[in-house]
Amino acid sequence: MRTRNLLPFLLAALVAAPILRAQQPLTLTDAVRRALDHSPERKIAQSDAAAAKVAARSARLPLLPTVGFDEAITRGDDPVYVFGSLLRQQRFTTADFALNSLNRPLPLNNFASRFSGNWLAFDSFQTELAMHSADHQARAAVAIASRADQQIAWRVASAYIGVLLAQREADLAAAQVKTALALADSASARVEAGTAVSADALSAATALAARREEQIAATGNLATAWAQLEQAIGAPIPDAERTLAPLAEDAEYTAPPLADSIAEALRSRLDRAALAEQLQSARTSVTAARAGFGPTVGAFGSWEQDRDAFTGNSGNNWLAGVQVHLDLFPAARRQQLEAAKIALTRTRAASDSADNQIRMEVTRTWYGHQTASQQRSVARAAVAQADESLRILRNRYDAGLATITDLLRAEDAERESQNAAAQAVAANASSWIDLQYAIGTLDPLRHPLDLTAPAATASAAPATTSSATVSPVSFSQLSSLQPRILQEAQ
Repeated sequence: MRTRNLLPFLLAALVAAPILRAQQPLTLTDAVRRALDHSPERKIAQSDAAAAKVAARSARLPLLPTVGFDEAITRGDDPVYVFGSLLRQQRFTTADFALNSLNRPLPLNNFASRFSGNWLAFDSFQTELAMHSADHQARAAVAIASRADQQIAWRVASAYIGVLLAQREADLAAAQVKTALALADSASARVEAGTAVSADALSAATALAARREEQIAATGNLATAWAQLEQAIGAPIPDAERTLAPLAEDAEYTAPPLADSIAEALRSRLDRAALAEQLQSARTSVTAARAGFGPTVGAFGSWEQDRDAFTGNSGNNWLAGVQVHLDLFPAARRQQLEAAKIALTRTRAASDSADNQIRMEVTRTWYGHQTASQQRSVARAAVAQADESLRILRNRYDAGLATITDLLRAEDAERESQNAAAQAVAANASSWIDLQYAIGTLDPLRHPLDLTAPAATASAAPATTSSATVSPVSFSQLSSLQPRILQEAQ
């Protein structure tokens, strides 16, 4: 009986489980993972790394011997050809020494099957140095590909923070519209009661119109932010995942001292590691170019079978030898050495320039993060002060001791402080992302970034203090008063 009663609940849970999973909000880690799966820049970088690895393997091929097979069919009456072919076919007889046979031989067929091989035994270590240079280039390409992954993660994180900021601003704009609407209703009620002039209701209506314009702009900015995040990811985001937790306002991102940050960047930056590998490759290329002036030693050999028909009796022979070569006028080698030296000079200058650029980037982002962190503290204090000032003005307005102009001015200050605080929170998180990217330690997949508030506060509405003491009155009352308001204003 109990099982029968629980069956509907179990069925409902099974049906609701896929829906709940489909409505999970998009996290920063998931966004980065999707971007890495869809990014064409990553595919390009990985293709370059794969090509560099193939080039490194190809640089080892000169160490291997080359072996080939040839099958040749020839026919002719050239005396030298006929004489040599008969010898190779091992069919030469004393009758072939006749002068008539030597000078005017009959046409002869020769079917030759030949195996041959060559091996570069020594080239003054030029091949070995080329192998080392190619290995450095392959490691540089891998480092560049990894840096491309970091750049993709940085772009996604920046766009993700942009969505969180736009979402927060849209929530604030919606709350401010509600506050302005309540104030307009209250002003209309006061005009009806004779405790306020019509200009107060007109001022409140103007403020409400301005807040609605800001809400429209905030909604458009939120849609644009989502589009930018989709562009960074490289794939559309389902509507079920477009509900994100707000930015964590109390998150503390502590950066190490500037000197330590610069030192860490010089150790960790993958683009710098790629330049270091390229610099070592350029040095090795110069050494390899010098080795090109040295002698080379090669071995060769062949085995050949000759016959007068495709099948039948045949003769065979073999040949082997060693060859030493030295270029006595290496003009081309000299030009290659000069080109390698120029490439080394350029790569060394690029490495030095990159070090200076890294120091500048870390310094700029480090101070930017320090500034954003301090601005966030100031902005939070400004919000508290604006809220208290608005509360006092609200009480004074209700008591008839302040004008609606004073109240609207306090509303504007409170609104600006809320928006400034939201931007400061976003700038704090964004500057931390920029600093991690500049240092070279940004890796949201291995080390997820906690940018959002806990789930318990994710659905909380933005705090508003200006709408707590107003009396809700139908907005239709204000519409009915507009003709009289305009007449009195004239």
